[in-house]
Amino acid sequence: MPSETLNLAVIIGSVREGRFGPVVARWFVEQAVQHGQFTVDLIDLADTPLPLELPPVPPALEPDMARPAEMAGLTRRIAAADAIVVVTPEYNRSFPASLKAAIDWHYTEWQAKAVGFVGYSGGSGGILAMEQLRQVFGELQAHTVRDYVAFPRYYELFSPDGILRDPEGPNGAAKVLLDQLLWWGSVLHDARRDRPYATAH
Repeated sequence: MPSETLNLAVIIGSVREGRFGPVVARWFVEQAVQHGQFTVDLIDLADTPLPLELPPVPPALEPDMARPAEMAGLTRRIAAADAIVVVTPEYNRSFPASLKAAIDWHYTEWQAKAVGFVGYSGGSGGILAMEQLRQVFGELQAHTVRDYVAFPRYYELFSPDGILRDPEGPNGAAKVLLDQLLWWGSVLHDARRDRPYATAH
């Protein structure tokens, strides 16, 4: 394990009114803090304007493109992360437009980083959204780890005050996910430090 903690960004992917994402994200942040190997930054996409209309030149071709001034904080926080966990619901068998916008406004910030997922939905627990996100992050040259946490029928799993009714299974799944993020995040952190990442457009 690394001698220093890794920077872990936990991103709340939903911005809709009445969303459940903050409840799930707070639970996961608690797991990450208890793990003891991460410095955790909780990022709520609802705090940043995310225009759906991208500039004429995509970030993959012009990574240093001008972004809205209000996005500077989000960009800085993603860039500072060694590992990222995306907390996503599942809308119509996919993930929210807000999350896609946040991803598409950036490019090099995701490269050679470890990415994991925590999903929630009424049926699959967000698995369909997570599988689509794997393809998106693969195109952005990030590494998505194998394991994940899923909350099917999430509204039955958490109490009204946001506490898991039966935490043993989810807590164990979070530990596995965090262990994988620690390993991959550490390896990729050292690789980025020692050798500039080769970007191919």
